[in-house]
Amino acid sequence: MKRIFDISIAILVLVLSSPILLPILFLTYWSDKHSPFYFGVRVGKGEHPFKMMKIRSMVVNADKTGVDSTSSSDPRITPVGHIVRRYKLDELPQLINVIRGDMS
Repeated sequence: MKRIFDISIAILVLVLSSPILLPILFLTYWSDKHSPFYFGVRVGKGEHPFKMMKIRSMVVNADKTGVDSTSSSDPRITPVGHIVRRYKLDELPQLINVIRGDMS
């Protein structure tokens, strides 16, 4: 029953946020013609790795520069990325992981 509730809420939030998400995804793609998504491997329940999906807020391959932390003035953050980070919109695509059941 909890799984059905989680999936239902995740779908509802994604649908309701789509008028905001779709333009942000388009602007992120349009800024440099690369995928608007960032995929990172994280460890979920039971130590099982899964691919986390977020809206990309930094330049392509920023994670390969060797820098572990970022500040709000980090030059790797894109102009759209500043907006996405400010309002935590980069986290919304993680709801797809809830729907897919990747985090368990």
